[in-house]
Amino acid sequence: MRPTPRLAVDLRAALDEPTGIGVYTRALLTALAARGSFELVAMAHRPPTVDGWLRENGIAFEAQPAPYGLLWQQLRLPRRLARGDVDLFWSPLQTLPLLGDLPAVTTVHDLTTLLMPETHRLKVRLTQVPFLARSLSRARRIVADSEATAADVRRFFPEVADRLRVIWAGVEPRFTPASAEAIAATRRELGCPEGYLLYAGTLEPRKNVGLLVDAWLSLPHEDVPLPPLLLAGGYGWKSRRLLARLEGLRGQGARLLGRLDDDAHLRVLQAARCFIYPSLYEGFGLPAAEALACGVPTVVARTSSLPEVVGNAALLVDPHEPAELAEALRRLLADSSLAAELAARGPRQAARFSWQKSAAQLEEVLLEALAA
Repeated sequence: MRPTPRLAVDLRAALDEPTGIGVYTRALLTALAARGSFELVAMAHRPPTVDGWLRENGIAFEAQPAPYGLLWQQLRLPRRLARGDVDLFWSPLQTLPLLGDLPAVTTVHDLTTLLMPETHRLKVRLTQVPFLARSLSRARRIVADSEATAADVRRFFPEVADRLRVIWAGVEPRFTPASAEAIAATRRELGCPEGYLLYAGTLEPRKNVGLLVDAWLSLPHEDVPLPPLLLAGGYGWKSRRLLARLEGLRGQGARLLGRLDDDAHLRVLQAARCFIYPSLYEGFGLPAAEALACGVPTVVARTSSLPEVVGNAALLVDPHEPAELAEALRRLLADSSLAAELAARGPRQAARFSWQKSAAQLEEVLLEALAA
């Protein structure tokens, strides 16, 4: 092995503007590069559309062209890794190439393809389910995003428990509370001077946005008028009916912002009166952690990793009960002291999540895998 071990990384999730696993991959690779314990080479079946961050952090990139990511992972990648110039492979995408004997580590974000297969496209299920068991069997170490995800891994694959490690995701330092002046300016810019409710994330069945819309529509009360509802994020699968419903509610204050760039997303998040994340399942729930870091009162579903992530800094609701969500929102909108208390708790809770800390823990796991 070289004095500085060479780590190859599956970059497929971060080839384009990243969401979810792509954010995770980019943030951890950047933090790993700063630590300098590995020579990093990212690999994929095609070049990234944005690669400046790779060059800035001294991360090499190689493409082994293939028409589909799965064909690359299972056929082209093993041949590349067999050259002998790489010491370890890390996949942030849950599965590994099944051929070859190079030491490998994989990160499991969630097992929703097993727990909730109906919430995924067939394509996603086909690229995950047939490969999970053998990938975890082959991995020298397995990283889970949360204790909740680790519990699911132990439930489905008890034989890998001794190789399983929990490493939380991180929150970027730019997620901080904004000044009152900046918040007022953003609200004016959005045409919501009294503030708004916010959801941020992909519009797809697992995110449970329909329940949020039901709860929002039931909000008007003698002491709580209907606040605007803003939704930021890309359109996922099976969202056509939801989009049509939201378009029909524009006159009542519903607004689709679409996918925002980093700066706009941060400003819109900071200026929200309340952030709502009613997802049916999250491996970590990064949007909720980012909202806490911004000091925005937050309501999340009482399920999977979300209680673990928000601690006592948010309100928890049943993800199947719109009335319970509506009541939580009424409390926040009507009780300024409760909102202020949650706003103060949020940054303290979010301070537990740092990409630098996550990278240090991942580095330890990767070195452990090398020595295993």
